[in-house]
Amino acid sequence: MAVTIADIQKLRKMTGAGLADCKKALTEADGDIEKAIELVRERGLAIAAKRSDRETSNGCVLVKYENGFAAMIALKCETDFVANGKDFIALTQAILDAAVANKCKALDDVLNLTLTDGTKVADAVVQRSGITGEKMELDGYLYLEGENIYTYNHQGKNILCTMVQTNKPAETEGHAITMQVAAMNPVALNEESVPENIKASELKVAIEKTREEQAAKGKQMPEEMLERIAQGRMGKFYKENCLLNQEFIQDSKLSVSDYLKATDKDLTVVDFKRFTLRAE
Repeated sequence: MAVTIADIQKLRKMTGAGLADCKKALTEADGDIEKAIELVRERGLAIAAKRSDRETSNGCVLVKYENGFAAMIALKCETDFVANGKDFIALTQAILDAAVANKCKALDDVLNLTLTDGTKVADAVVQRSGITGEKMELDGYLYLEGENIYTYNHQGKNILCTMVQTNKPAETEGHAITMQVAAMNPVALNEESVPENIKASELKVAIEKTREEQAAKGKQMPEEMLERIAQGRMGKFYKENCLLNQEFIQDSKLSVSDYLKATDKDLTVVDFKRFTLRAE
């Protein structure tokens, strides 16, 4: 059976595969669309398997807020050429749309979703991998739930996204803090929310640094005094790494907390999320 241009275009629209791959599959399937789709899928699985050990350092990160639920996700690949492709971005968006609509709270839940075309998310990723010839994987799934959530896609480049939730409506301030989170990469909201393992690690570094400084001066301090001085150094760590303590990027005379209180004395950030594909 002769393969027509119309059939090739139809298969391409249904699978996203290249024209040459669609023509080959249709020829082998003797024009049977369903069989050709299965051939494209099988070849995609084979190609994806061969690339399972490759590094995915590029990709597309998107964020969305709708109906009291916000989420971000990254679909990772090997090259920026593929990452910038409209079909790749469209797949990432479709996955994110499904995740937000279903209010998923874990990446495994996202992988088990079914997209509007009837394809399971996990299968859609593998199929796209087979089409492009690059390893692909989902990563960075984060969510916030509730009101007053503001989102930011840094410079619209789909590489770094943030979400910020405030305790009351504050669109201007919320947007400003999403950019703060993007630029300053805080590790926690405030001192109390810094994970204990990070506090312990930073305190140990501060103690060793103080000990080295004293040794360079030919001095030796009791451990209690070293720890007291090191605790003072921790103040700098909290200022640099806790969102509410950080210098506000739009006015270094203010902390983020001061900036918010200048608008409303009760306004504050209650949570934030950030994900980037950049090495930091």
